[in-house]
Amino acid sequence: MSGPIICIDNIVKRCGPLTVLDGLSMDVMSREKVALIGASGSGKTTILRILMTLETISGGSIEVDGNWLYEMEDTGRLVRANEMQLHKMREKIGMVFQHFNLFSHKCVLDNVTLAPMLTKDIPRAEAEEWSMELLDMVGLADKARSMPAQLSGGQKQRVAIARALALSPKIMLFDEVTSALDPELVEEVLNVMRKLAAETDMTMLLVTHEMGFAHDFADRVLFLDRGKIVEEGKPEDIFRHPKQERTQTFLRKILAAGHRV
Repeated sequence: MSGPIICIDNIVKRCGPLTVLDGLSMDVMSREKVALIGASGSGKTTILRILMTLETISGGSIEVDGNWLYEMEDTGRLVRANEMQLHKMREKIGMVFQHFNLFSHKCVLDNVTLAPMLTKDIPRAEAEEWSMELLDMVGLADKARSMPAQLSGGQKQRVAIARALALSPKIMLFDEVTSALDPELVEEVLNVMRKLAAETDMTMLLVTHEMGFAHDFADRVLFLDRGKIVEEGKPEDIFRHPKQERTQTFLRKILAAGHRV
C-alpha cells in the first residue's frame, strides 16, 4: 500500500433536519480492502454514494487519487467542481448496487460495452473484446447475448460487476451486493469479489451484512453508528475482540440472527 487514495476529512451530510454523516473522517490506502458495517441508517451507503458523486456533501472535503472530489482549482482558488470535473473523477470509481440496475432492453454484452463506448469513445469492436474478457472473468461469457430477464439474480449481479469494471476504475464500491439475492446465489457473487481482491490492485470499499465474508475479505473493518465511525481495526480485532459497547451490541444481534462472523 503506497498511500491514501481516498481522504475524507470531517464531512457532514444533512437531509433536511436529519444529519446522516456527522463530521466523519477516514483515509483509505491504495489497494486496501475496507468493509463498512453497522445497522441500517448508520451512513454506510451514503459514504459510497458521496464517493460516486450521486450525493453531495454539506460540509468537509474529499480527495480521491490526489484530486479534490467536489472542488476544483480556478485561477489559484478552490471553486465548486463543474460537471466536466465530476465526470473525470467518476471514471476513477466503479460502483455495484444492490439491485443490479441493468438496462432490461439491452443484452448482457451491450450492458457492459455501453459505458466505455460513450465515455471513452472506444470503438464498438474494441469495447466488445474488452467486455468479453470481463464477462469471462465473472464466468458469464456464454451469456453475452442473453437478455437480463433470462438471468438469475446472481448472474445479473455478476454482469453488474463486469459493467463496473469496464472503465478500468482504480476504486470499486460494493453496496450490499448480495442482499437482494436468494441465499443459494450469494456465494457465486462473493466468489467473483474474492477473485477481484486476489487478482487485481483495485482499492475496494464494501458495505455488507455478510459478516463472515467481511472478516475474510477486508484488510480493515469500520463500524459506523449514527453517521460516525465508532470503531475500526483489523477484522479479527473488530469481530473477535470489539472494544466499544455499541460494536459489541451490534455483533451480538448479528450472531443471534444466525449470521456467521
